[in-house]
Amino acid sequence: MVHSKVGAKTSDASDVRGSVFEGFPARETSLGTLRILRALPIRQKRLVGAWCFLDRFGPLSFSDAKPMDVAPHPHIGLQTVSWLLQGEVVHNDSLGSEALVRPGGVNVMTSGGGIAHAEETPRKNSGLLQGVQLWIALPDADRNGQASFQHIDEVPIIEQAGSMVSLFAGSLLGWSSPAKHFSPVLGADIELHAFANLELPLDPSFEHAALLMTGDAGIDGRSIDAMNLWYLGTNRSSIEFKSRGGGRVLLLGGPPFPEKILMWWNFVARTAEEIALARSDWQSHQRFGEVKYRGRRLDAPPLKRFAPPNPAS
Repeated sequence: MVHSKVGAKTSDASDVRGSVFEGFPARETSLGTLRILRALPIRQKRLVGAWCFLDRFGPLSFSDAKPMDVAPHPHIGLQTVSWLLQGEVVHNDSLGSEALVRPGGVNVMTSGGGIAHAEETPRKNSGLLQGVQLWIALPDADRNGQASFQHIDEVPIIEQAGSMVSLFAGSLLGWSSPAKHFSPVLGADIELHAFANLELPLDPSFEHAALLMTGDAGIDGRSIDAMNLWYLGTNRSSIEFKSRGGGRVLLLGGPPFPEKILMWWNFVARTAEEIALARSDWQSHQRFGEVKYRGRRLDAPPLKRFAPPNPAS
């Protein structure tokens, strides 16, 4: 049971089923002027494997604006995964890491017992922005370990007939992403050309979900749209993608996460007491360190109010 003073949400794998095909409506929200489509967590589905958070943003074009501007904020119990289709985002964290991620590369930050970071549109930019921000829940055995950051300039790109698969997490078709994770996961960006027909093998012990990011696509002969997270369940040994005019699909997967987690604001924990202590440490400038940033860092919301995870964080 969640402590009455912490408005957190419990997430577990109790809703995992065998092979299914269900569309769960994502919800629109915003981060300043940046519009966000939140596909995880949502009421009907809170975890896909260890993946516990998924925001899609863009596509958008701009001139003098700074659409991505997430002030310093803390994390515990998770990894952040930043993947772009267009544009640039600069990452700074309390370890002193600074990295510019572009399409084709990935940033993976491991919070361990505590880290803080900021993400911004850099001064020199293409005037475009489109991508996803993801979180992976850390297993109990690893969640209080050492914080770290990994920047990968280019992830494996697997060329298939009529398509390209960018593998930013896990393994597929004999290829593996160099990103380090603490649970088995799959994260792939599938670019389908016009009239493409692509079949991929899947691990049947994983549950999987897909999100249409651009264009049009179908899965196993059924059309998908961009406003739903398409949950595919477990017990699938393969998946078939088709597209008429071309499109890009995000495919996520992993074994059903065996632990219950609590999500509050930017924290993934197991107990309300951990959340309350992390919030107190952040507000009193303890544990998390400082981040290079021009401006004020974020304040934590009150414990008694439900705090959805910070968009695009």
